[in-house]
Amino acid sequence: MTQGKRRPETAAVRGASDMEKKNGPVAPEIFQTSTFEVTDNFEQERVTTTDRYYTRWGNPTITLAEQTVAAIEGTEGSRAFASGMGAITTTILALLKAGDHIVAQREVYGGVAKFFSQWLPKMGIETTFVDTTEYEQHARAIRPNTKMLYLESPTNPSLRIVDMNKTAALARQHGLISMIDSTFGTPINQRPAEYGMDLVMHSGTKYLSGHADLTCGVVCGRHELMEQIDETRKSLGNCMDPHAAWLLIRGMKTLAVRVARHNENAQRVAEFLEQHAKVRRVHYPWLKSHPQYALAREQMSGGSGMVTFEVEGTGDDARRVSEAMRLFTLATSLGGVESLVSIPVLTSHAMISAEQRAEMGVTEQMVRLSVGIESVEDQIADLERALEVVGTRQSVSV
Repeated sequence: MTQGKRRPETAAVRGASDMEKKNGPVAPEIFQTSTFEVTDNFEQERVTTTDRYYTRWGNPTITLAEQTVAAIEGTEGSRAFASGMGAITTTILALLKAGDHIVAQREVYGGVAKFFSQWLPKMGIETTFVDTTEYEQHARAIRPNTKMLYLESPTNPSLRIVDMNKTAALARQHGLISMIDSTFGTPINQRPAEYGMDLVMHSGTKYLSGHADLTCGVVCGRHELMEQIDETRKSLGNCMDPHAAWLLIRGMKTLAVRVARHNENAQRVAEFLEQHAKVRRVHYPWLKSHPQYALAREQMSGGSGMVTFEVEGTGDDARRVSEAMRLFTLATSLGGVESLVSIPVLTSHAMISAEQRAEMGVTEQMVRLSVGIESVEDQIADLERALEVVGTRQSVSV
């Protein structure tokens, strides 16, 4: 079996291994060093282009993590960063300059919306936000100076699905770089590069690592784009730590089995919530009520481990439901083996204005679940008990 023919499940476990029989450790080594010794200055010059020069420029453990993600995603290469936002911001700054323009879907992670709307204008880069699934809007927004089409699918937190065939074709037609945040999808459920996406980004903090014990980001794509991004990463110093890279490699070994359980549990949880009298609406791609259900089934092999629902009540009711849960831990982030709950207006989208949230469809009644791999019966029991607080008045001491 050649490396190029390995399926994502195998690539997650075996990474970039050549599969040759040899004596050596089964677990990868951690090159926990900031710099590397050389024998003379001639060698010093030679190693500046390798991962054995200075860890801000590269490191063998980081290289292995990058090669593993690229193998799972089916891309030519990848680059790792200290965080998901670091991956996004470095990539944008590497590929765009003052006077350039981005077309971005409106429904994106709050940190990205803030970066596009508040930080990039200071650097002379403008962004036009368009409706996620109105592809004619995408086309009309393209200008002569447009350089990038930025996407996210499934979206955070409403889990809308982008037609990757249409958007990738639009980007190619106009000579744009297409970039998609595929964090919620995971490379097990979807592989955007197969649809023609130029760059695939993951907050590796989430599903790739899977254990809520590290922060990192990864961007995957063609070699020439990776080289451009790499040069900017070196200059900005937004590198990954070798030990974090080792944890990422270890986490990815169980990615496929974890995602399968996330998918299974989240589907059951979504179906339970959809039938609950105190739930107004459930957002989950593999529910038949989802507006892009057919597209989700076509593009994804599983609905993901994320479920967002809106309570039949007020924002206060949503907060009380989240606080009443016991198995679902009240915390930001997602993608770990443990179940988490958060209120998007207070966490993932708190850094943007109420007007921007309204345009995205992010309401105060929304509760976002990162469904873990615990017993789904226990998860449902926790949700059922927590939902009892909706519509009840808290007692007030006098």
